Amino acid sequence: MPVKRVSFLLLSVFVVLALVSACGGSQPAPSGGETVVETVIVKETVIVEKEVQVEAAAAEENIPEGATVIDFWHAFGGGRKLLIERMVADYNYTHPGTYVRVENKGSYRDTLNAAILAAQQGNAPHVVQIFEIGSQLALDTGIFMPIEDLVIGPEFQADDYIEGVANYYKIDGKFNSMPWNSSNPILYYNKDIFRAAGLDPESPPETFEEMLDVCDTIVSSGAAKNCISWPLHGWFFEQWMANMGAELANNANGREGRATEAYLDGDAAKTILNWWKEMYDKGYYAYSGKLEDWDGADAIFVSGQAAMEITSTSDVVNRQNDAAENGFELGTSYLPYPASSEREGVIVGGASMWLTKDHADEELQAAKDFVIWFTNTENAIRWHKATGYFPIRKSSVDALEVQNWFELNPAYQAAFDQLLETKPTRATQGALIGAFPEVRTIIEQAVEKVLAGEASVDDALSAAKVEADKAIVDYNKSVE
Repeated sequence: MPVKRVSFLLLSVFVVLALVSACGGSQPAPSGGETVVETVIVKETVIVEKEVQVEAAAAEENIPEGATVIDFWHAFGGGRKLLIERMVADYNYTHPGTYVRVENKGSYRDTLNAAILAAQQGNAPHVVQIFEIGSQLALDTGIFMPIEDLVIGPEFQADDYIEGVANYYKIDGKFNSMPWNSSNPILYYNKDIFRAAGLDPESPPETFEEMLDVCDTIVSSGAAKNCISWPLHGWFFEQWMANMGAELANNANGREGRATEAYLDGDAAKTILNWWKEMYDKGYYAYSGKLEDWDGADAIFVSGQAAMEITSTSDVVNRQNDAAENGFELGTSYLPYPASSEREGVIVGGASMWLTKDHADEELQAAKDFVIWFTNTENAIRWHKATGYFPIRKSSVDALEVQNWFELNPAYQAAFDQLLETKPTRATQGALIGAFPEVRTIIEQAVEKVLAGEASVDDALSAAKVEADKAIVDYNKSVE
């Protein structure tokens, strides 16, 4: 099948840019294989672990005779990979007419590029997990089909998605992919360190200004060496822009026309980076020294070197476990914002499930049935409880509220409330930029230069805008 020229751009220029994204079943699965622990938080810091059997990835496949075979590629490793394999095993066990083969393809970028290459070679997988900032790029390749073209009416249940998720993934009024693992950033904090510093453990900082004051108290008291950590990652810059109501790109964030320039040198961007630098210069903000090092930021917080961490809501389970293992009380709160602006809210991060074109009708139907099942009400709850990613469906939220889930698990509550309180604007809807992965890296490099004292905030952002605009223009030319 023909693949648009953007794929060659992906496999040459964009592939060199590093990006790390963000990272109990009701039916039995075939016996044997590896064990994964699905974690169910029954109340804060009290954890029940339920062992379930998972088919080992390396085990010999036993495809039922006559079954329609579907290939599903994703970007998760570790426990999430094992959970996915368990869920796929459950599906195969309960749907004998279909056999889903699941495979991890590396990072989000690796997975998308692998799918494009496979399409060029005529053997694309049926279902691909694609990170949210790859949405415009995925559309431009021409190898994916809008999910709403295949799933019609009540089967899709478009109205069942919570507003923030629907706002991000609806492009030109249509869902092009099936929402799946959705998240955004929140503040995690160590209540014990707050107490040691003489601070109210139930009153975490809400604004940039309050953060500076709280950090001064924590560090000067000796309660912690540093105050806060988060990865040096462009995702946080993007989120703070949205939280201030500022769009990242022109043409209504690329939602009312293809984005042609990035807004990286405006007042919002300068406010964010000036605060970031002040936090760093005063020794309040600590990171590993590496770009996009999620594990490094986690280690700083979990070890007690810092009192707070800003990271993904998808880490709620991990942080709960870390707090229990290291003997401290965990708190969660909203992403801080500058007091000079109102809190607008956050952008949905994560990824969604895309279907590729040019398969036999029975394979397309089987792929459609699989993604509907994989993201249905029950499985959205299962995924949320085991990972911390949002329950993306209203019906899932309703069921969780009947279970008093959020009341029993306040760490999940703060994360979810922040999303529900987000104002539906073009800023919080999130930008659509074909060259988004490259733009994100440009932002990260600008922040790095400012923190290192190699450039002023104004100079770094001006240079970043020039570089980002060129990347966007070059990308747009490649898909004309």
